[in-house]
Amino acid sequence: MTPALKSTHRGPDTSTRAFLKLGWPLLVANLAVVGAGTIDTIMAGRLSATDLAAVALGSAIYISAYIGLMGVLQALSPIAGQHFGAQRWRAIGDDLQQALWLSILLTLIGLPFVLATDAWLAFSRADDEVASVVTTYLYAIAFGLPAALAARVFVALNAAVSLPQITMWINVLALLLKVPLNAIFMSGAGPIPAMGGAGAGVATAVLAWSTLALSLGVWRFHPYFRRFRSERVHPPRWSSQRELLKLGIPIGLSMLFEVTSFTFMAVLIARLGTAAVAGHQIVGNLAAILFMMPLALGVSTSVLVAQSLGANDPRAARTAALRGFRLAISIAIASAASVWLLREPIVALYTTDAAVTAVALSLMGWAAIFHVFDACQGVCGFALRGYKSTLWPMVIYGVSLWGVGLGGGWWIGLAVTPFGPPRGPLGFWEAATVALAITAIALAWLAASVSNRRVRQP
Repeated sequence: MTPALKSTHRGPDTSTRAFLKLGWPLLVANLAVVGAGTIDTIMAGRLSATDLAAVALGSAIYISAYIGLMGVLQALSPIAGQHFGAQRWRAIGDDLQQALWLSILLTLIGLPFVLATDAWLAFSRADDEVASVVTTYLYAIAFGLPAALAARVFVALNAAVSLPQITMWINVLALLLKVPLNAIFMSGAGPIPAMGGAGAGVATAVLAWSTLALSLGVWRFHPYFRRFRSERVHPPRWSSQRELLKLGIPIGLSMLFEVTSFTFMAVLIARLGTAAVAGHQIVGNLAAILFMMPLALGVSTSVLVAQSLGANDPRAARTAALRGFRLAISIAIASAASVWLLREPIVALYTTDAAVTAVALSLMGWAAIFHVFDACQGVCGFALRGYKSTLWPMVIYGVSLWGVGLGGGWWIGLAVTPFGPPRGPLGFWEAATVALAITAIALAWLAASVSNRRVRQP
């Protein structure tokens, strides 16, 4: 950074008001994404327990691939955020193009993973009826994977340049279309046959391509992005790809560890029967909805940290990290208490099946505690991404969430242990909560260390 820029360009506003201004569109956008999953869960649950179990298993497999690959592309956000803070406008458009090239490569990696249906069904030991719906669901939703990954590049960009409202409106529109599209493909309409739970996968794929088309249109025609756009299309450039991969692979692996430690719970719990996996799906969907607030605050924290560092203001970056943490924890505690108090009517919204209801209610207490630690680790992890610190968080996620969470859940959930007989779905949630607590403490310490070290640097 040049001395002139260092002396004249100040960091962004990191007040609570700035967090809310940036965070509320992200919250709405994230709720719209999870709302689509909620719609799938509710509409499949109203069809049958088989359709609900199939959507739970199919979405867990797809999300496991999508989140890890999408996480690699998330590297664009801190890179573009620091460009934005330093006012390197054209570099933002150049790196956007490089991220889009990378999304094509990641699609080629992800499709075989999603379409390995025989391996997934053998691993989950799903019954024949569930397996049939899952297979159709995965083939349908895989068609939308290229568009879903490319669209995430624009989501990362919009946040980095402080214009998350674009993502919000696109996601809200997609959410409004989700119910009618689900109804068409799940129940049939005219020449379109009824596909049951698998129809949710078709609807998701259609919306992925629609979302990408809207994102490209906004990038091309919105005047705000004019200063960022390049004059021509650049081929893949190794120096840019290397920076994206250096940051993105640890981010992608971190998100893969985080999400698969949770989604693989559904795959393993499927061994316990339809009611068990359906009840887990309800509570898992609720946990995902609750996480949208700390996720919005986490992305806001990452953006403000990156922009502050780009403007050469590490103190503002530390202030942003600390304020994001405090806001996330305060809101998470209030949300967890509310969910616990309202647990019975919440579960009743999802299902009328007595067996599924019993499983879901047995998990709600741990889900509330789970959420508080989830909020803590989420905002700390995103703050570290703003600092471009991604390697050690990846190690922490892998050891804790896979080793303690998923491994421990498999042990006490499915096996006889010194603690007694298998604890079923409850054992998985107990282990996952302990793992998140370890992750939250480790990431909070790491974020504080990195932040303080940057402030002390000359």
